[in-house]
Amino acid sequence: MRTTSLVWAPLIVSVTILCQNAMAVDFHVATSGKDSNHGTEAQPFATLERARNAVRQSRKARASTDQMTVYLHGGRYEFSQPLVLTKEDSGTQDAPIIWRSVSDESVVLSGGRAIQGFKPVVDTSVLDRLPAPARGKVLQSDLTAAGLKDFGEVAAIGKRVELFFGGNPMPLARWPNEGFSHVVDVVGGSPIVSHGIKGDAVGRFVYSDDEPARWVTEPEVWVSGYWFWDWSDGRQQVKSIDPATHTIELLPPHHNYGYRKGQRFYAFNVLAELDSPGEWYLDRQRGVIYFWPPTDTSDPSVTLSMTPTLLSFTNASWITLRGVLLEATRGTAVQIAGGSGVRIAGCVIRNTGMSAVGINGGTNHGVTGCDIYQTGEGGVSLNGGERKTLTPGEHFAENNHIHHFSRLVRTYRPAIGLQGVGNRASHNLIHDAPHTAILLNGNDHVTEFNEIHHVCEETGDVGAFYMGRDWTMRGNLVRHNYFHHLSGPGLHGAMAVYLDDAASGTTIFGNLFYRAGRAAFIGGGRDNLVENNVFVECEPSVHLDARGIGWMHETAEPGGFMDKRLDEVPYTLPPWSTRYPELVNIRNESPAAPRGNKIRHNVSMGGQWLNLEKAAESGALIENNLVDQDPGFVDATKMDFRLKPDSPAWALGFRRIPIENIGLHDDELRTARPTTFTSP
Repeated sequence: MRTTSLVWAPLIVSVTILCQNAMAVDFHVATSGKDSNHGTEAQPFATLERARNAVRQSRKARASTDQMTVYLHGGRYEFSQPLVLTKEDSGTQDAPIIWRSVSDESVVLSGGRAIQGFKPVVDTSVLDRLPAPARGKVLQSDLTAAGLKDFGEVAAIGKRVELFFGGNPMPLARWPNEGFSHVVDVVGGSPIVSHGIKGDAVGRFVYSDDEPARWVTEPEVWVSGYWFWDWSDGRQQVKSIDPATHTIELLPPHHNYGYRKGQRFYAFNVLAELDSPGEWYLDRQRGVIYFWPPTDTSDPSVTLSMTPTLLSFTNASWITLRGVLLEATRGTAVQIAGGSGVRIAGCVIRNTGMSAVGINGGTNHGVTGCDIYQTGEGGVSLNGGERKTLTPGEHFAENNHIHHFSRLVRTYRPAIGLQGVGNRASHNLIHDAPHTAILLNGNDHVTEFNEIHHVCEETGDVGAFYMGRDWTMRGNLVRHNYFHHLSGPGLHGAMAVYLDDAASGTTIFGNLFYRAGRAAFIGGGRDNLVENNVFVECEPSVHLDARGIGWMHETAEPGGFMDKRLDEVPYTLPPWSTRYPELVNIRNESPAAPRGNKIRHNVSMGGQWLNLEKAAESGALIENNLVDQDPGFVDATKMDFRLKPDSPAWALGFRRIPIENIGLHDDELRTARPTTFTSP
């Protein structure tokens, strides 16, 4: 039996029936349809735009309680421009407008164009540029002959063109093919020092390998690197290459943190490096694409991304998109601004140039039951609520499987971003990414029942959950999550929950941390609570320092960055003064000192328990923690860290963690779950 929404199953009736009571109204869209049809199952429309217009007309003519469903039949729908839904396309809370796939039919909404007509490269000038192993294997296709004119840009956000084959993103020809080369030295001539580390502000550096000499005549070489810090990457175009001195000079603007010796980089968009299956290159002047296909290109799944986005909800309310696959955009697949109650439900979103879903403003929008992967940047951004009044946005990301994200921009593009006030990330499974999983700004957000592992895989000084440098971002709750198998290769490694640079007023309660690096990290903040957590083999379980009165004192002093952030909110007036009373007199209470932190009722086994800076001791309450004593796990060898009834932790006030509820759950949108990582 076909279901049609999260909360209701309408009767299928003709759009011509009129009745005093609420009715169900259906429209149908199929790739074999015509927009001149009536939109019935027998005579479907051809485009989503035609169905949208039919919904608008029907909404004007019918009662607002009528329930409407647009059924999308199986097939691939290529978008030449985004589908825009506005206030006049809205439903109501009791009668939302449902856009959904027909059950058991695969619906693909694509922002790309299928590319065909590949043939062997015969132009000797091109063959001479190709590496010897690629000659005879790289194919070409004339995009201009296919009517394509917009070739975008190489690296600009939202304008990058990508090639997909067999549902997977293909790497733009690069060197080295995997991993990084390293900066031998910086020779820009504008020395800088950051946190005691020397570097240079100008993008001119020495490389070690002879390979870049082959790129001198390439028209537009780009490099991507972690140029100074292991938590900040950047992509820049090469200005010149000097093989004699092994020097690369980059075009400005230069990386905002500068450059330093030993850091990692790779080059891309280099035809001379198209030397392995899957790599490709686009000659923008001639409109010709070169591709070494992993398999036979008679498969019609060679796709080039074209449109910036697929769906734009602008001040639209109570619309649900359900059960479709969205892919091949240059930007974010779905944009939601204003309105209320939009749901992206049970969808697959992949192969985007930027993120999967961006929510800005409005109230109570949600992304639920979706699989999101291979995005160029992040997953879901939840930005809503009003900080001055502490009014919640009530946006949520729930029961989503988000993995292998941040393909192109490697840092600060989280699986879930929380901004504003009162938004929620819950029951998500997040894994396999170079940088952070959840990035938070604002107040009263809830991060709960998520499983997070194998993120921070390429960076250092990074948190799987991260927030920082603002005393006013308070009331945030990190509860009942499972963080495991986290380690960063860069400087300072990875943290599980990273309250960086004096982040304050956050509760870390009832989480499970297993081999999670520096698990609960308080970087000099105030009024944080670390309570009722289980730490297993972490290094350390809890960290607390006093950086506000140490190396970052200038930021925390009067007139500094932290002090200025106080003036951006009415922290001495209601509702701030009643919601966060500890903040009212902060300027009179040595604000840079780490006071009011509580670490209690935790269990720590193996690894290191506590790293506590001497200057932070007097401002911390540390009590009733079970440390390096057998806690009575059910079966630690199988990663079953539930506590037995006779565990000594209960006598110290420990409360049961509902581990069985962490992560994805089955419902009508998600009837199967991926195999959870279980290796010790």
